[in-house]
Amino acid sequence: MSCRAWQENSSLKELQSRGVCLLKLQVASQRTGLYGQLLVTFEPERGGSAAGLPSNSFSSGDIVGLYGSGNQDGQLATGVVTRVTQRSVTVAFDESHDFQLNLDPEASYRLLKLANDVTYKRLKNALLSLKKYHSGPASSLIEVLFGGAAPSPASEIPPLTLYNPALDASQKEAVSFALAQKELAIIHGPPGTGKTTTVVEIILQVVKQGSKVLCCAPSNIAVDNLVERLAGRRLRILRLGHPARLLESVQQHCLDAVLARSDSAQVVADIRRDMDQIFLKNKKAHDKREKSNFRNEMKLLRKELKEREEAAMVEGLTAADVVLATNTGASPDGPLKLLPEGHFDVVVIDECAQALEASCWIPLLKARRCILAGDHRQLPPTTASHKAALAGLSLSLMERLAQERGPAVVRMLTVQYRMHQAIMRWASEAMYHGQLTAHSSVAGHLLRDLPGVADTEETSIPLLLVDTAGCGLFELEEDDNQSRGNPGEVRLVTLHIQALVAAGVHAGDIAVIAPYNLQVELLRQSLAHQHPELEIKSVDGFQGREKEAVILSFVRSNRRGEVGFLAEDRRINVAVTRARRHVAIVCDSRTVNNHAFLKTLVEYFTEHGEVRTAFEYLEDIVPENYAHEGSQGPRRAAARPRGPAFLSTPASAQPPRGPEAKAAPRGEPRKPRMRPLQPCSDGGRPGGTEHLRAKITEFLDSEETRLQFPTSLNSHDRLRVHQIAEELGLRHDSAGEGAARYVTVSKRGAPAPTPTDKKEKPDKKEKPDKKEKPDKKEKPDKEQPDKKKPDKERSQTRRRSQTKNKKEKPDKKEKPQKLPQNKKKKREAKGPAAAVLPSEEDLDALLSAVTKADNTCSFAKCAASIATLGQLCQLCGHRYCLSHHLPEVHGCGEQARAHARQKLRREGVPSAGSGARDRPLDPARRAQLQRRLDLRLGELSGQRTSKKKEKDRGT
Repeated sequence: MSCRAWQENSSLKELQSRGVCLLKLQVASQRTGLYGQLLVTFEPERGGSAAGLPSNSFSSGDIVGLYGSGNQDGQLATGVVTRVTQRSVTVAFDESHDFQLNLDPEASYRLLKLANDVTYKRLKNALLSLKKYHSGPASSLIEVLFGGAAPSPASEIPPLTLYNPALDASQKEAVSFALAQKELAIIHGPPGTGKTTTVVEIILQVVKQGSKVLCCAPSNIAVDNLVERLAGRRLRILRLGHPARLLESVQQHCLDAVLARSDSAQVVADIRRDMDQIFLKNKKAHDKREKSNFRNEMKLLRKELKEREEAAMVEGLTAADVVLATNTGASPDGPLKLLPEGHFDVVVIDECAQALEASCWIPLLKARRCILAGDHRQLPPTTASHKAALAGLSLSLMERLAQERGPAVVRMLTVQYRMHQAIMRWASEAMYHGQLTAHSSVAGHLLRDLPGVADTEETSIPLLLVDTAGCGLFELEEDDNQSRGNPGEVRLVTLHIQALVAAGVHAGDIAVIAPYNLQVELLRQSLAHQHPELEIKSVDGFQGREKEAVILSFVRSNRRGEVGFLAEDRRINVAVTRARRHVAIVCDSRTVNNHAFLKTLVEYFTEHGEVRTAFEYLEDIVPENYAHEGSQGPRRAAARPRGPAFLSTPASAQPPRGPEAKAAPRGEPRKPRMRPLQPCSDGGRPGGTEHLRAKITEFLDSEETRLQFPTSLNSHDRLRVHQIAEELGLRHDSAGEGAARYVTVSKRGAPAPTPTDKKEKPDKKEKPDKKEKPDKKEKPDKEQPDKKKPDKERSQTRRRSQTKNKKEKPDKKEKPQKLPQNKKKKREAKGPAAAVLPSEEDLDALLSAVTKADNTCSFAKCAASIATLGQLCQLCGHRYCLSHHLPEVHGCGEQARAHARQKLRREGVPSAGSGARDRPLDPARRAQLQRRLDLRLGELSGQRTSKKKEKDRGT
């Protein structure tokens, strides 16, 4: 379905939800500006609920239609957007409609982005002209570009006197090469290598030789960038294009401004003044005859204005040394039709790798020689049709020629002046065969080197990877599968930006880039109000730009391992290379590692940068890949993929931890930073799951009975220790609070102390081991700190241990006879956990013991009956008496807290009947539900409209 047909078949609310329509607008102001055009500023209706414009895709240069408030109202005028803010949008309307517009300040209007078919028509006409082209200035160039002939031998050029003596060796070689070629030269400029600087030098040298230059680019911003660079030189430059689409800084060089400064400018100004007066008179007139006279007078004035402007236009075009326009702006149906054939000697196309080949042929047919500049390792041309892209439309002219001709026509710039060498090295190795080098002025620059920026953890590193693997921060999906969002990554990005801003980094020096429009919208909702200068854009919208710090949100996090169009290598190259001093990537390594190219990026950041997990930023995360329920927990956790990559990060890749390292400010409380283990006795590298396993295995093979890990382990490594110890059948206890918390692992089969030992007082040195020392019959309450282990397995382990101890130490049987009678009775009253299990051959006794155990509280020290009153714990599956049924009492406290956090995040309340939600619905979820509701309402509205039309036709 075409864009126009889609707009016609959609409701107004649906169009607004998709960002292509603005409803309920009122005229805030109108004036004549931009060289005679009417500028109208629209704002939301006064007194309405909206504080500003809704989320939209309007931008400067868009063609829009103005309509009344009714759905059936026809189009009033067509204009071009000149400025968009959060509260208003300004539109420039063509003069041909000035006298017809009579906008009521109290009336309601709507703006709709229109499908522009002018570009399509110009591309089609260019291809038709190319097909019919037989003789002309571009004949030899066409043969070379289509492979019909080889490029002519390079001509000899005299030694150059450079306008910019600071050019490096590769840039000088590119300039000399371009000037010596007779038909074709390609300048390959990777990010930050000074491609535009080189192109400007080439243009200056060509003009110095007396040639006329037509300079083009696929976008207005790229053309304006060249205008700004050339404006400081003593050149006569002329910028073609609608003034509303140009930057303010270059509007003085546009054709309208040149006409305003021409010799006939005063006459033109008088004609425009007369037109403004007639326009005002026409608004006040009520008689039809009088209005008709005003229209006729306006036509005569326009005719005279056109003749005088056309003469001034030819004068300005002829006098210009360099004419600049977009590729389609150089069309023969524009101002260039006034120039004779062969007027231009050289065509320069900047950012050629982003342009459709068809658009490049519009200016190429006007000269015998061309110079193409760009980087075909960045984003390709934008193609709306997937079928057309597969057929070859996405292959740019520059990429095709570079593949076909190779080094014979290509010169690559190799010294980059933008990125820290750690950022550049990845791009160089991944995309440019390792040919790039960082200039000494940028090789080591960091955020902390900026004025007013403090030296913190965030500002002292060029590469940061925030890994969300295993954290349960999954992506949101739209119904149409066209966009994705990730609220969890939005929170992480927000916290990192708060840390950078708190360290003194200006918000205007930071860019947030996301590959999906939904994520861009979520990020703007979270950050735009607090940091209005922060730039948040998609990858495509940020090509050609740069910032001191760039934060990338990869969004994709799913169990299927799908990465979507993150799989486009060139898109990732663009995103990473926008940064000068700092790149932070927020991603799910378990998802993105399913793509080979993204995996190399994650591995590079892991090896050369700092890696953190989302656990360090967010307190309410429940590890998604760690099991918490039932006795199958450890087995399920072991079967799943490994957790965050941070757990296996080499210690050498981590920055120093301790008093010398400054703590980065945080917007929210944050978990302690991961610190490596203290050096081990065996000299092994501390940290990582494999190292922990090796350490515990070594302890298991040794004669030691207890292994205590240092307090430097963070909560996740302690969890790993618990899991490994459980797998190996060892006891594992945690003690201490906060930063002083430590894990102790001990062997279950340690020999029990003799009776004489029990009467002796423990030595002072053994006091810390008192917890591990068996008390009489290995009382089961000593295993209570082991909360990660299911209760059923703990009970079975205790019973096996007790049975083994009784068999190995028969002298213990005599112990009860020496005890006082009251203590003996108390022992006999112990619960089933302390009783000796009957032999497996005595089936009746075994069944009786099991039945008694089922009717007795599962708490180790309790023998209360639960046959009538008892509570089932949903976490461990055991029944307890009313005194021990709370999870915190019988050992499931950690699981209960994790379960409550999950329920709180999912439903807003910790348990059923807990009252109102603590916080409102998540904004991302609310926005998603609102879009679904609007879509459904639009469908229902469309059904009603179609039924009504059918009914009308039937009657």
